[in-house]
Amino acid sequence: MALEEKLEHTQLLISGLSQGCVYGLIASGFVLIYKATEMVNFAQGDLMMFGAFLAYTFISIFNFPFALGLVAAILAMAGIGALIERFAIRPMIGEPHFSVLMITIGLGFIFRALAGFIWGSEPRSLKTPYAGKVFEFDGIIIGHENIIIVLGTLALCSALAFFFKTTNLGKAMQAASQNQLAAMYVGISVKKINSITWAISAAISATAGILIAPVSLIDPQIGFIGVKAFAAAIVGGFGSLPGAIIGGLIIGIGEQFAGLYLPPGFSEVTAYAILLTMLLIRPHGILTSVQIKKM
Repeated sequence: MALEEKLEHTQLLISGLSQGCVYGLIASGFVLIYKATEMVNFAQGDLMMFGAFLAYTFISIFNFPFALGLVAAILAMAGIGALIERFAIRPMIGEPHFSVLMITIGLGFIFRALAGFIWGSEPRSLKTPYAGKVFEFDGIIIGHENIIIVLGTLALCSALAFFFKTTNLGKAMQAASQNQLAAMYVGISVKKINSITWAISAAISATAGILIAPVSLIDPQIGFIGVKAFAAAIVGGFGSLPGAIIGGLIIGIGEQFAGLYLPPGFSEVTAYAILLTMLLIRPHGILTSVQIKKM
């Protein structure tokens, strides 16, 4: 019995890690936009959903090779993110943050309506070369989808770390996020930086949608997991990219074990229970500290 419990716990841990990686990626999109503009994009989860549908379109309908379809979907979502910043967010500069918040909520409704109109409400599945394959080790069964999610998250996080630490554009984005006025004085185009930030954020969300699509069927409502990702961003520290990933992992693993030890249905509110607990214990999250941003 002890061995069976150990195997069950290991399976839950693996499932929680893969789910938590998806939450963490979406949470990273929240953090990127907030650090650059001090705005919260509540359409982040819906961008993930739209990216997954675009990948389905390129791969399953247009019959693109799998890798090419993924790249096409991510680039398309990056373009959509830049367009959102240019035509929906930039005109709202100087307006109360609540107005921008309502714009992003409205964008979420628009994306869900568009997805329903274009692809319908019937769940879709994304064809992948690794679907249905498993890796067995010492009685533990790991789906290739779970492995790809974890490896994809590690690769994307490494690429982002390299981008921000070594490239001039990444350093300019960090400078603009800390002090926009000083960034403008040294010749950095803050408008351009904001547009690129929204593009990268949308591309990250699309990647999360593509990674989770083989595990969870695609439909217009899957974007609502963005609410749990928002909770993950707060738990990790709303301003820390590593914190976003850590917060996502905590919530993903917590949900799996809550489903085992708590009554049915409690796993669905685990993210919010963890969020409330963190707000009571450490309101500013795990990794972030209070910073006053100079404008």
